[in-house]
Amino acid sequence: MADLLTHVLVGFILGSILAAGFGWKAPPFVAVVMVGALLPDLSKVAMILPPRVVEDTLGIPFDWFAVHTPFGTLLVAGIGSLLVSETTRLRVFVLLLIGGASHLVLDALLISPSRFYHVLFWPLTMRFVSLPGLYLSSDRWPSIVAACLAVIVWGIRWQSDRVR
Repeated sequence: MADLLTHVLVGFILGSILAAGFGWKAPPFVAVVMVGALLPDLSKVAMILPPRVVEDTLGIPFDWFAVHTPFGTLLVAGIGSLLVSETTRLRVFVLLLIGGASHLVLDALLISPSRFYHVLFWPLTMRFVSLPGLYLSSDRWPSIVAACLAVIVWGIRWQSDRVR
């Protein structure tokens, strides 16, 4: 299942590959991709803070579902990148987006009973996108594959750091 752990592991894998490719020695940039992989699931804040409360507070229509769309992830990544210094802002923004995109791709591979995915192109259109899917939410193999790949990537990183 593409649960939070799977999303974080895939973020670690992507962040480590990017760090190696660009020669970054700073592990925080790997962590930024991992945090980015969690951004779309900020929509689960609705369990604690219902949209109705936000609507009443702000006085405008509101729903947390927007966070779990490419546009919502873009918006949250933009806000998140404002929390860092100007020198690293663009890099953090891009890394948050990469993590968020990996999350959305993994979720898009889920087999949905209706065969329709989220409103992928919101706010441009409210049409649901039909995707074939690759695995069920109850499947464990995506988590196992992500964990195995993360261990391999971690081992390669650890070995290359030891050699230096």
